[in-house]
Order: sequence, then C-alpha cells, then structure tokens
Amino acid sequence: MRRVTLTKIKKNTKVKIIEVGGGKLMALRLSSLGLRPGMWLTKISAFALKGPVTVKVGQTTLALGHGMAEKIFVESHA
Repeated sequence: MRRVTLTKIKKNTKVKIIEVGGGKLMALRLSSLGLRPGMWLTKISAFALKGPVTVKVGQTTLALGHGMAEKIFVESHA
C-alpha cells in the first residue's frame, strides 16, 4: 500500500481516500460531492497538462479540477 495524490494514480484504478488536504472549505466541498476519507473511488481518466480528473464514486461520475485532485490523498493497493 502506498499513499499518493489522486493525480498520480493510473486510470481505471480503484483506490481508497485516506485524507483530504486544503483546509476545511476544501474538505466540505469534496464531502458534498461524496468524496470523504474512507470512501472508495475509481479514477476514470485524466487529461494531460493539468486538466480535469474524472472519477467514479458508486454510481456517480465526477470531474475534478487538477488542483482539487492534488489535495486528495489515496491509498493504492498496486
């Protein structure tokens, strides 16, 4: 297991959120989207040059800005 940011994970990889950085407002915003520590998500895609990162949480697909994805720390079992 290794702790990395969401932006460092390869696409089609299922990971567990272990920490959300960026302060209380960032944590509140991500929590309202269903992204909280302990949740599992699958990274669907990412675009080159710091473009958006697409993830799937349950049946919901979300597009996150690169900066926001940089603040989500996940645990990879790969």
